[in-house]
Amino acid sequence: MRAATYSVPAAPGDPEPGEVAVFYFGPNEGGGVQANIDRWIGQMKQPDGSPSADRAKIEKLQGSVAVTTVDLLGTYMASSGPMMQVSAEKPSFRLVGAIAEGPNGAVFFKFTGPEKTVAAHVGAFLDMVKSVTRE
Repeated sequence: MRAATYSVPAAPGDPEPGEVAVFYFGPNEGGGVQANIDRWIGQMKQPDGSPSADRAKIEKLQGSVAVTTVDLLGTYMASSGPMMQVSAEKPSFRLVGAIAEGPNGAVFFKFTGPEKTVAAHVGAFLDMVKSVTRE
C-alpha cells in the first residue's frame, strides 16, 4: 500500500530529517478524502490540549486532478507496527498531507517532519503534488 517513502534533508538545527510517504490502494480503496484528512489531523496533538481540527488548514487545489491538502503544526503521534500504535511523540512537527483524486483511485501523500524542515521543503512538495496528471 505504501508506494514510496522519501527522506527529506533536515533543516539546520532540526533534530531529524522529514519524510514523504506516498500511498496508493487502488480504485475506490483507501477511504474518502474527509476520512483521511480527519485521520491525519488525529495524528497531531496540540501542546495546549485544543483540538487539532481547529488549527488545521485545509485547501482544495484544482489542476489536472482535484487535490485536497491539510497543513498542521503540533506534536506528531508517530506510529508503527501492525496495529499502528503510537511509537513516539514528536513535538514541534508539521504534517502536510495531500490527496490527489485520480481516475484510477486516490493517491495519498504525507509529508511530516520538524517544523523548519517541512517549511524549507513544502514548496517543492506542493509542486510535486500539483504535478499529478490524469493518465
